[in-house]
Amino acid sequence: MSTGEFARGLEGVVAAESAICSMEGGLRYRGYDACRLAARKTFDEVAYLLLEGELPEERQLADFRSSIATNATLPASLAALLRALPRDSSPMDVLRTAASTLGTCDALRFDNSRAANLQKSRQLLGQLPLALAVFWRAPEGNALPNWRADASIAENILTLLGRGEVDAESVRALDMTLVLYAEHELAASTFAARVVASTLSDLHAAVTAAIGALKGPLHGGANERVIEWLRQFRSPQDAERWALEALAEKRRVMGFGHRVYKQGDPRAEFLREPCRQLAARVGQQPFEEIASRIEAVMLREKQLHPNLDWPAARIYYYLGLPIPLYTPLFVLARVAGWCAHVIEQHSDNRLIRPRARYVGPPPRDLP
Repeated sequence: MSTGEFARGLEGVVAAESAICSMEGGLRYRGYDACRLAARKTFDEVAYLLLEGELPEERQLADFRSSIATNATLPASLAALLRALPRDSSPMDVLRTAASTLGTCDALRFDNSRAANLQKSRQLLGQLPLALAVFWRAPEGNALPNWRADASIAENILTLLGRGEVDAESVRALDMTLVLYAEHELAASTFAARVVASTLSDLHAAVTAAIGALKGPLHGGANERVIEWLRQFRSPQDAERWALEALAEKRRVMGFGHRVYKQGDPRAEFLREPCRQLAARVGQQPFEEIASRIEAVMLREKQLHPNLDWPAARIYYYLGLPIPLYTPLFVLARVAGWCAHVIEQHSDNRLIRPRARYVGPPPRDLP
């Protein structure tokens, strides 16, 4: 692209070289098909892959989980702040505040080396779920369970959020969504993180900016909206009428379409069957029938396919997770990708500083 050429929203502009993620011919993390990773690997293994560049061997995975467990603690001042926040605070604001505050007291806060950032990344993988749980469960007044080094990140998250004893099927369902949310090239939040990192700011600052970007409804939040309006329908026929009215009135239907995946999001297609299986296990087949009817309408009328938020939202709903925590769960997964991008940006840095096309008044003299 020549200097001065304008691309609205930077669409189609190549702004970085990366070895982390590819979206050409399907989504791949470090060369591995993301859906196959979701089918066969845990989020822990995929987070390690994103950060370290290779899948872990058994001993490396055990050490990784042990490191996360050891660092899954919060400064007393942050825990007190989280409990004191207004109860109507957005959980996304809570996570943003937690990430920023953790950056003020991290022992490695002045160290931007690769080794230090890898350590900070491991810490955040345990600290952010813990921060979310401390805020969300503060009214209960009970101590939270300790992070278990012998359990996966997905199992620890479900336990921290109050699911108690969790079954393997529930853990596996959450695990698959975390894997598929973990990374997605230069999405808005990842680009925000890389812009901050390009100034040679620290990893916590970049993650804080990324959370702020993900909070916006055009990036994160769609999974919450999906369930909020799916719950209003009584039947597939009711859902179809609503969808047709929404399309006629040119209202946005959350959970459909993607700027990159014009022929369908492979992540959504992969989660289709696990979502149906989970629905059958918890007695939510009618909900799936409603969702299927809307899918049919969107494809027939607009040739729009579901994106990842469509099945992921339903999986979280079938797992009994509170709706305000759906986008924060996105954060708990994507932090692995964000940290990988910060480390990569720092490894071969150039300040990200695009230009703007001026459309204001021409030069004019003061009166």
